[in-house]
Amino acid sequence: MTSPLPSPLPIDPVFQLVLEVPARAPCPDLPHRLTDLFRELAMEEPPRPVEEIEDQIWALWSSHEDRIAEETMAAAVEALGSGELKKAKPLLDHLVAMCPGWPEAWNKRATLASIEKRDADSLLDIAQTLRLEPRHFGAIAGFGNLCLRHGHLNEARAAFQIALGINPHMEDLRDMLENLSPHHLMLH
Repeated sequence: MTSPLPSPLPIDPVFQLVLEVPARAPCPDLPHRLTDLFRELAMEEPPRPVEEIEDQIWALWSSHEDRIAEETMAAAVEALGSGELKKAKPLLDHLVAMCPGWPEAWNKRATLASIEKRDADSLLDIAQTLRLEPRHFGAIAGFGNLCLRHGHLNEARAAFQIALGINPHMEDLRDMLENLSPHHLMLH
């Protein structure tokens, strides 16, 4: 049985960004505390629970100095969580327009686009997320999942490995990597 041909989804520019992630510096506007949290997260055995470190990273990513922006993000996340996608979209569109330097606004909009199977839109928003916050393991994993959906197994594997390089505690990605056996990873 042969594997399906990869789709024409234009992943190459985003894949190039993903490959450059280890060498890219985050946007200087991001909270400086993130650097220490990522250092701690990268440890094989951090001094405190991994979930606590991840929660702090996500909290910092989701925070904004503008209270209205933060409240809009909370409403968008709630709408996403409850499946009210039509409610989430205008909120996220507004956030990326008003706060274009906020990586998490782009990431959440990428997530919504992926859920709605608007994969080209999701790729564009993942790219912007990674330009601002190259350590965004969630966006990198999301890129990997889009690659899987479209039959780009080599790129998915590379993305998952890079995400694990940032956050080695993502067991679901480890499992996905194990399931991507080498005989499926032919060059295309």
